[in-house]
Amino acid sequence: MCRNIKTLFNFEPPATEDEIQASALQFVRKLSGFNKPSQANEAAFNQAVTEVSETARRLLISLQTTSPARDREIEAEKAKERSRLRFG
Repeated sequence: MCRNIKTLFNFEPPATEDEIQASALQFVRKLSGFNKPSQANEAAFNQAVTEVSETARRLLISLQTTSPARDREIEAEKAKERSRLRFG
């Protein structure tokens, strides 16, 4: 799938509206093949982003886990280390 879509569930602090919106935008871009839609497709594209955001928000609220929440800073450091090892 798309590497830019990040896991948003089970983090402390929880995902923000901006993060949910950004992941929805990336998802719709991937599905449509448009980075920026034409004027003819802009309304449908924006509607899809809105609907995916709302659905993602409902999903994140309804999910349950017994695992402790992951720390965003620690996960970011892990990602940086993986990137450093991969790309040097």
